[in-house]
Amino acid sequence: MVNVEIQGKVYPPTAPYLVGREKVREFARAVLSEAPLHHDPEAARAAGYADVVAPPTFAIVVQDATLQQLLSDDEAAVDFSMVVHGDQRFSYTRPIVAGDELTGVMTVTSVKQLGGNSMVTSATEISDATGAHVVTAISTLVVRAS
Repeated sequence: MVNVEIQGKVYPPTAPYLVGREKVREFARAVLSEAPLHHDPEAARAAGYADVVAPPTFAIVVQDATLQQLLSDDEAAVDFSMVVHGDQRFSYTRPIVAGDELTGVMTVTSVKQLGGNSMVTSATEISDATGAHVVTAISTLVVRAS
């Protein structure tokens, strides 16, 4: 069972993640997006962006580093072998663009016990190199009872 005392815990900022053009293209292919903004720098520039624009779910790449902090936190007591991803949401201030250097800070916003299972919700605030907010990634993990 997950330790409910971690509710409200804020983890340290992740190491900066430099968004690469090829990583954006690879991710776009993986999610089957053929939109020119995700593949063609000229199309992205014509639309007013500095480089290719990442698909909306690309933020999971940065959020994953924060989730790894939670999963490796002995105090949290999350058994990864019992984890099912319950929900994922993103709230953007602006799109992620190749060349962005992003850092994530995660807060555990809720820990609930339901029928022997634990539901852990976290919010990762992702900012660029200037400290400006880019996206908040909200994730709920269901940790099944053993």
